[in-house]
Amino acid sequence: MAGGAERIRALLRAVNVFLQQRRYHAALAVLKGFRNGAVYGAKIRAPHALVMTFLFKSGSLRDKLKSIAQATYAHSRNLAYFVFTYKGLLAAQSQLQGKKIPFHSFLAACIGGWLVFGDNNPINSQIIMYLLSRILFGLARLAVDKGYIPQPKQDPFPLVAALVWGTVLWLFEYHKETLQPSLQSSMTYLYEDSEVWHDLSDFLIYNKRTDSK
Repeated sequence: MAGGAERIRALLRAVNVFLQQRRYHAALAVLKGFRNGAVYGAKIRAPHALVMTFLFKSGSLRDKLKSIAQATYAHSRNLAYFVFTYKGLLAAQSQLQGKKIPFHSFLAACIGGWLVFGDNNPINSQIIMYLLSRILFGLARLAVDKGYIPQPKQDPFPLVAALVWGTVLWLFEYHKETLQPSLQSSMTYLYEDSEVWHDLSDFLIYNKRTDSK
């Protein structure tokens, strides 16, 4: 027993020494990126899938749990694959050119995005839309910082908020099919289901009655 424990400690020491080797840093960073992508994807998707599934999906408990597991796995896998691909291509370009330049990041991410997130499915669609909104804000800030557009004299956020909500509700009311399914479900719950009730039970306690009254 003691010998086995000592061998494990020796193995751990050897692994830790190996992890400190600078010559392997780029390759190890790719592997850790894969690990972090898998963990982060699961942490982000699992609670979201749990809430959305139990709020808006019907079916047995087994079906709901299966749906949550599938969504979590898909998000975790895709993010792990993307980080692995991105960091691998980044390291390869840096090795080939002897230095890292900004275009390397763009090219590596473009290839990774095409390969990993190119399939138009609900999980990828949500991730891309999430990134798109932040890209637009980031580019707007960058344009101001670089002097391409003047610094606003007043905070533009109230105007942006007004336009975003005005546009999304207009689309929901008159062109619902253009919106992403989970957004449709959320807005249906908020704006359409609140138009229907039969008594106190489905006015205050439940959203919809489950009996046959």
